[in-house]
Amino acid sequence: MKLTMPFLKAPSMNAKIAAAALLTLALATTPSAVAQFSGPAPGNESGVNRPLQITTDPALLFPADREPVLSPGDLLTVHIFGVTGTDDYSPVARVSLDGAIALPLAGVVHVQGLTLRQGADAIAQRLVAAGMYRNPQVTLLVTESPNQVVTVTGETHGIVPVVGKRRLLDALSVAGGLTPTSSHVITILRPGQDVPMNVDLGNDPVASTMANVPLFAGDTVIVSRTGVVYALGAFRTQSAIPLTGNTPLTVLQAITIAGGPNYEGNRADTRIIRTQGTHRVEVKVNMSRVLAGKDPDPVLQSDDILYLPTSALKAAIRAGGIATLMGIAQLSSYITLNSR
Repeated sequence: MKLTMPFLKAPSMNAKIAAAALLTLALATTPSAVAQFSGPAPGNESGVNRPLQITTDPALLFPADREPVLSPGDLLTVHIFGVTGTDDYSPVARVSLDGAIALPLAGVVHVQGLTLRQGADAIAQRLVAAGMYRNPQVTLLVTESPNQVVTVTGETHGIVPVVGKRRLLDALSVAGGLTPTSSHVITILRPGQDVPMNVDLGNDPVASTMANVPLFAGDTVIVSRTGVVYALGAFRTQSAIPLTGNTPLTVLQAITIAGGPNYEGNRADTRIIRTQGTHRVEVKVNMSRVLAGKDPDPVLQSDDILYLPTSALKAAIRAGGIATLMGIAQLSSYITLNSR
């Protein structure tokens, strides 16, 4: 009787070890019972990345070329040619805040809003009226101008000098180029034009050339920030995913961009962490049910955090392999046998 007892217990112990191993494997692969997202997919009500009305009027996007005009702060050098004894007449003057310059022999001349040619004609007329010259050939040279620039602000910012005109893509390149979080819809504010222009650069280089509109001195280019969704946790790639204005980003799309979940990821406990004012809200999403079409695929909003927790059991199995699994099974069997 004593010799047969171990022989009789051995099959029972092996069966229990196998059963415990199967139970452990089932627990590692079966979704946990947690509250799931069962309501409708939330829309994008964050107030960012809303589609803008793209400007399509060619008269606004591609206006006729225009000469730069003189403004307060411009530093001018005056030259007179073709008149004997005028070699020493080359005064330098800065346009004052009231738009005028003070010159020897000519007095005060208002030049604000005039082109270089118009400003030279105004100075020549003043010299003739003063009886100093009969037909002076006056030329103006702008040696310093804080106004002949395009201001780029927003995600990309800088001051871009402009002589005559400059293209939008050139100005963006000089300012440092677009960042990963920069929107491809650019807003242009132009003096004298009440309605701002919205230009969509798009993602196609061929189409972007059509949006390479001319810029003039005084224009302001606004590069807005696109929304970002953060993928954290047991993803293959943890990253910040930019949003686009006219295409919603869902949970499954974000998971795909992040490279998908790792083995140790607890798919049944995927979470959307959203900040609403001063409150933080967590919504649990069962990734497997969403993928199977049993639950809706929620739409993510700007600054949402898509978090995939790590299953401790799966992480231990991945770290130790089958040896860890068999160790857990043997430990479960030993506890079961000794509890009797």
